[in-house]
Amino acid sequence: MAAAITLTFPDGSKRQFAAGVTGAEVAGSIARSLAKKSVAVALDGRLRDLSEPISSDGAIELITRDDPRALELIRHDAAHVLAEAVQELWPGTQVTIGPVIDNGFYYDFARNQPFTPDDLPVIEKKMREIIARDRPFTREVWGREQARRFFRDKGEHYKVELVDAIPADQEISLYRQGDWLDLCRGPHMRSTGDVGTAFRLTSVAGAYWRGDSRNAMLSRIYGTAWARQEELDAYLRMREEAEKRDHRKLGREMDLFHFQEEGPGVVFWHAKGWRCFQNLLAYMRRRLGRDYQEVNAPQVLDHALWEVSGHWGWYRENMFSVQCADAEAEDTRVFALKPMNCPGHVQIFKHGLKSYRELPIRLAEFGTVHRYEPSGALHGLTRVRGFTQDDAHIFCTEDQLEAEIFKINDLMMSVYADFGFDDVVVKLATRPDKRVGTDAMWDHAEDILKRALARIEAESGGRIKAGINEGEGTFYGPKFEYTLKDAIGREWQCGTTQVDFNLPERFGAFYIDSDSAKKQPVMVHRAIVGSLERFLGILIENHAGHFPLWFAPVQVVVATITSEADGYAGEVTARLRAAGLETETDLRNEKINYKVREHSLAKVPVMLVCGHREAAERSVSMRRLGSREQVSLGLDEAVAMLADEATPPDLRRSRAA
Repeated sequence: MAAAITLTFPDGSKRQFAAGVTGAEVAGSIARSLAKKSVAVALDGRLRDLSEPISSDGAIELITRDDPRALELIRHDAAHVLAEAVQELWPGTQVTIGPVIDNGFYYDFARNQPFTPDDLPVIEKKMREIIARDRPFTREVWGREQARRFFRDKGEHYKVELVDAIPADQEISLYRQGDWLDLCRGPHMRSTGDVGTAFRLTSVAGAYWRGDSRNAMLSRIYGTAWARQEELDAYLRMREEAEKRDHRKLGREMDLFHFQEEGPGVVFWHAKGWRCFQNLLAYMRRRLGRDYQEVNAPQVLDHALWEVSGHWGWYRENMFSVQCADAEAEDTRVFALKPMNCPGHVQIFKHGLKSYRELPIRLAEFGTVHRYEPSGALHGLTRVRGFTQDDAHIFCTEDQLEAEIFKINDLMMSVYADFGFDDVVVKLATRPDKRVGTDAMWDHAEDILKRALARIEAESGGRIKAGINEGEGTFYGPKFEYTLKDAIGREWQCGTTQVDFNLPERFGAFYIDSDSAKKQPVMVHRAIVGSLERFLGILIENHAGHFPLWFAPVQVVVATITSEADGYAGEVTARLRAAGLETETDLRNEKINYKVREHSLAKVPVMLVCGHREAAERSVSMRRLGSREQVSLGLDEAVAMLADEATPPDLRRSRAA
């Protein structure tokens, strides 16, 4: 008789089953309706196939298709259906990898002719046929040589390479759906029918095998899949809106910046875009106030410094380095462009003795850093190789640490609110597999942040939501990650607060304590918006280019209806500029409706129209971006109103105080 195992259900009840029972059998033993609805099982939190035998005690949950955890399975299975559809339509196409990603999935294929958008409806139709067949997913375990021979004989050379990459102590598992099968770890739902019809193939792209530009270029198909049609429809509407808000498109229309092949991943700022950048920089400088000392560390440093910090060992593949021969010294040195500001700030802290009375010392730098990103990962302002961080490092005692964390949090939340972000999630990113320092140090640092996070969430009144990102910390310490939700529901990770006991120790940083002994400070790394370039991209998309007046690169355009009003328009412009408003004048011999359309496309917040009547009355006709209404105002009233509206929120608070 088979040994008995005990399974614990979500309500706390326990039941015994014979060892080897499957999730499907457990569901059937409870209710026939549950067996029909279940598509997978979670044992001790890990998703498994319903058909997989359960051989030990554990906590069990039966996963229905409506469970949020099933969404990853829907997308995983959809990727398999996509691969089968492509090989049915184009025999000889090689399949490579097809992972689940945010909001969907993709699959990379090797074929002589890349896919085009015109192929997507054809593939979708075939996918629906495969889903309608409702073929079961069945798992098979093969010997390594059997799997290699099978894929080699099929001409699937990439799959052979994937088989060879599987560690020797791991099983080689494949999943079959009808006559088609693929190398896969699983899990899967019951059958192709469980995928449903709420899916869409969204785009095609090129992608290098394993993300390496030295390898062959593959053809990638992206798709999205959801549990219900209404979820798919909502996502597609959001995607359509996101395309309208794409900061790369709006950047061209607003004449803010451009990119070109000779400078991949670095920004060519135009005058208006640079004004936005400087507006953001000036705002962030004001927010630092007297709490921070602004410093500047070198762009290029000897690689030996990065060896001490650990970056050379843990981060070298993301660093730009150069080897320089010194003819006079008859040696060769290796230098690196800084990917981060932290080692330079430690050197500044170490310069001269520091007393405990001086702590906390807060060093801020708007430092330009460079990090290598694969060309396929570059994406406008939001993924670049050269960018500016609103970076700061705080050197404090451990007794001061929690107060500094809360002070940073308050500043971050105030900044985000000024830019219109009120929905914020703070997650604790814990120790990664690749890290420096002892487990005891990591335990200590994570405990401090866990306590702080609980208090931040409790005192926010529901404004801040908390969570955990297991294994996502930096190599030298755990951190808070601040994620903002934009106007169309997308999430953007921006600010970070990182607690670091490692770098001060590695660099021998110390201060003199009250007992005259040398003590190691705690180092807190913090960034609020993170990359200024990326945050500007986020702002462009959040506002759809329609910036609030205080932040717009061009705040007002004064446009004439007739050339006889040119002189008055110049006077209006001078008054606005004297009041501190970024103002342009449009005196062209064009119809006013043409001018309105052009400046609306450039997302200018306010147009002041001047004609015969306005010049005679010393008034202006005001038109707001997005509105067809015009309001007539006296010139003095209009200038005063716009100057007040253009006051940045931090300065407005200061004046009110």
